Order: sequence, then C-alpha cells, then structure tokens
Amino acid sequence: MKKVLFVLTSHAELGNTGEKTGFWIEEFASPYYLLKDKGVAITLASPKGGQPPIDPKSATEDSSTPATERFNKDEETKAILSNTHKLSTVNEADYDAVFYPGGHGPLWDLAEDKDSIALIESFYNNNKPVGAVCHAPAVFKHTKDAQGNPLVQGKKVTGFTNTEEKAVELTDVVPFLVEDMLKANGGLYSKGDDWSEYAVQEGNLITGQNPASSELVAAKMLAMLD
Repeated sequence: MKKVLFVLTSHAELGNTGEKTGFWIEEFASPYYLLKDKGVAITLASPKGGQPPIDPKSATEDSSTPATERFNKDEETKAILSNTHKLSTVNEADYDAVFYPGGHGPLWDLAEDKDSIALIESFYNNNKPVGAVCHAPAVFKHTKDAQGNPLVQGKKVTGFTNTEEKAVELTDVVPFLVEDMLKANGGLYSKGDDWSEYAVQEGNLITGQNPASSELVAAKMLAMLD
C-alpha cells in the first residue's frame, strides 16, 4: 500500500485584518478522496499538530464541491483531521510522497517552517513526489536542491496567480505573492486562465494553480506512485 503524507497549515490569522484563514477545504478534500479511494494510506501532519485551522471562506456555499460536501458528512475523516501529527515527528522515510494543500495559512507558517523545508528537501532528493497546490507552493520559498540552489530554479512550476490574489483583494495582506516568489527563485512559472484547472509537473515536483487544480495535482501524483 502506498503512503502519502499531507502537510497542513497551523496558521489561522489573516495578516492584521482580524479575519481568519487556514487551509482551503477543497484543496484538502479533493486530493484526499482521490487518493484514498485508490487505496492510498494518508497521514496528516501540521506544524502544531492537532486540528489545523480551516479557512472559513472555504466552508461557504460558494466554495462547495462534491468533495467538500463529502467531507462535511465524513465524521471519520474529520476525527483524523482533528488529530494531525506534529510535523517535527514525521519522517520522510515512512512515506512515498508528500502533498501540501493551500489556503492562505501556508504563506505565514509552512513557507518559513524549518521542519517543512527539511522534509520537502528530503522527499525531493529521494526522488519521491512532492505536490503543492494554490498557495501551498509558498512552501518552496526557502527550499534548496542538493547543490544549494533554490529547489524550483529552472523547473516548471505554477501556483496562485497575482491576478487571482488581486481578485480576492488580499494582495496587500499576504506576506508575499506566490507567483512573484516562484519567479524570484528562478522557477519557470506558467499559468492557465484565472480559476481554471492548471497543473504542471517537472520530474517529481507537481504544482497546481488554484483550488480547481487540486485534484489534477493528486491525479499526477497517483500516476507517479503507480
């Protein structure tokens, strides 16, 4: 049985706005169910462990998808989610791949988290799939390859676009823009139309642009695991 580690944010504050953030339900639920239904064993972790914060906007009717509706009724998965492992206790050797769902939370914690950085580098250097969707490619801000260069340098990547960030009116709230950071790190950034399904793969690195792209990232990861 293949084993995939999901790493979720523990960050709940949306900058200085007084509003809440966290992970985006669709970006967790869609990949989770796609992989689980194919017999993949999934372990959940977050920097602080326990219940990761859910972005309240991702629980609204506007953000509803078949996967989020399934999650809403799935008490078993909610119970697992409420008890995520502490990120510092997980070991890359125990898993076949790692997946990072987005939401704005990762911009603050996972982008800077030493355990996450080391974990990604370990998965990547052992040629295991590393997936990230929407804001989660923020986790590549400080990751390096074996030569000490930015991990995304010279590699095809995507992530939440500047125009999508502008559309949700958080350009001046976020600590950095995912698109700008990936480009600054030398990533070969590309994108589809705003809010359309778009994912790219370069070797074992798989990135998706936005919530609609999360299932596509998981499908590419599953193909690699097979």
